[in-house]
Amino acid sequence: MKFALSIIALIVAALVVPFFIPGAGKQEGVDPNANLPWQIELDGQGGSRVFGVRPGVQTLGEVRAILGGEPEVAIIARPDEPGALEAYYAQLPLGFVLAKVILTVDVDPAAIIAMRERAPKAEYMESTTRKITLHPDDLAVAERLPVRAVAVIPTVNLDEATIFQRFGQPAERLPVSDKRVHLLYPERGLDIVVDADGKELLQYVAPRDFALLREPLRKAAGGQSGG
Repeated sequence: MKFALSIIALIVAALVVPFFIPGAGKQEGVDPNANLPWQIELDGQGGSRVFGVRPGVQTLGEVRAILGGEPEVAIIARPDEPGALEAYYAQLPLGFVLAKVILTVDVDPAAIIAMRERAPKAEYMESTTRKITLHPDDLAVAERLPVRAVAVIPTVNLDEATIFQRFGQPAERLPVSDKRVHLLYPERGLDIVVDADGKELLQYVAPRDFALLREPLRKAAGGQSGG
């Protein structure tokens, strides 16, 4: 969103206002004050609900029925990795917030490898990352598997001050570079990645499964300190 001088203020306002002012940017059939990113319900037993979705409990088919639309379902894999089974929405209204949404399906690596062997097509997305299309039989299987995590990329950039206002102070602030930091909310099952040069990323799991988000960061930090 780097535009020329006199126009930039208008464009930024048009993008930011729908994110921060309830009712702005309202879409037909969408309650602008419901299912917002900071509205996380806890069940007191290690579970949560966000956007009407219960991570780690509901299946991909059930989550699709809640969110609506038709996400693109595929295996996303880097070299030497089985990959992750994901459902991707290019744009989805979450209350008065517009965002990209990625659902990570809970499936073991052996099953992913088997799906890859039956896949009718694979293509490169960026660099060496591949998007692998599922066989129709495997797509039907994926519908019955639980959604482990929900990732959200808002259409506007956020700063830490705004995040603190909406979500409160994090339990842990974990910088990974001069311009990139993870804000961890384990009691909510939430990791917010703030990126000065790119879009922010909000990752949700059930609080009891927060290690799914924290452990990769711990290992990465250990690798950096050991190098």
